Amino acid sequence: MTSLRLAELATTDVDALLRQPHPVALLPVGSTEPHGPHLPLLTDALLSEHACLRAARDLRATGVTAVVCPTLPYGVTRYASEFAGAISLSAATTTAVVRELCAAYIAAGFSRVVVVNNHLEPEHIEAVAAAVAAVPGALFPSQLTKRWGRTLGEEFRRGDCHAGSYETSLVLAARPDLVRDDVRATLEVVPISLSKAIREGKVTFKAMGAARGYFGSPALGTAAEGDALYGQLALMIVTEVRESLGLDGVGVDAKP
Repeated sequence: MTSLRLAELATTDVDALLRQPHPVALLPVGSTEPHGPHLPLLTDALLSEHACLRAARDLRATGVTAVVCPTLPYGVTRYASEFAGAISLSAATTTAVVRELCAAYIAAGFSRVVVVNNHLEPEHIEAVAAAVAAVPGALFPSQLTKRWGRTLGEEFRRGDCHAGSYETSLVLAARPDLVRDDVRATLEVVPISLSKAIREGKVTFKAMGAARGYFGSPALGTAAEGDALYGQLALMIVTEVRESLGLDGVGVDAKP
């Protein structure tokens, strides 16, 4: 079995995988949502999928058999609703879909199903968290915790990271062909913290002051920074999976 992607395996491969001591399913979750004029609508889903691929590789290196499930590219998407391309599910539907998928993977024989999400809208996070909490064996590692958020760079910590240098770097590292470099080079810095705006009760990007649907500094993004960030996101997943299985250490070089 060489592929990291579950959907590329034959049923005989999956049968063999499930006979391993700790079969783990990594479920990438994202959104179909505008990310400024320079990044694609699939940004959040792409980030989750690529982080899962890195984590699956690293988990296998530690002796834990992991595969990446087909990506769920929809969620609760309200804040970007004023821009073309925002496609939202309700919170109830998001919870139901994620819960049923988690339950199905556990019922299929996986020891753990790990929901990996990079769409950080609060209502979406709450919907996913509710789904995971309802399924024994499901995990939801979160970059919003202090443990991991501090490892993801200054822009992420400030909160002005929607389509800024943080997400632009991650897309550059995974799919540089999807980044419109000629556009991002012209984009001015939008130094507005989403977390602060959310606390103030603002519910759309335009109301928060992002007239073009991005925050932070898109022009500063680099593929090298994105690669380093994926390393941290993968470490988060690997660490929490191994901890949940009662395994000592993470078996990789990086440190949280």
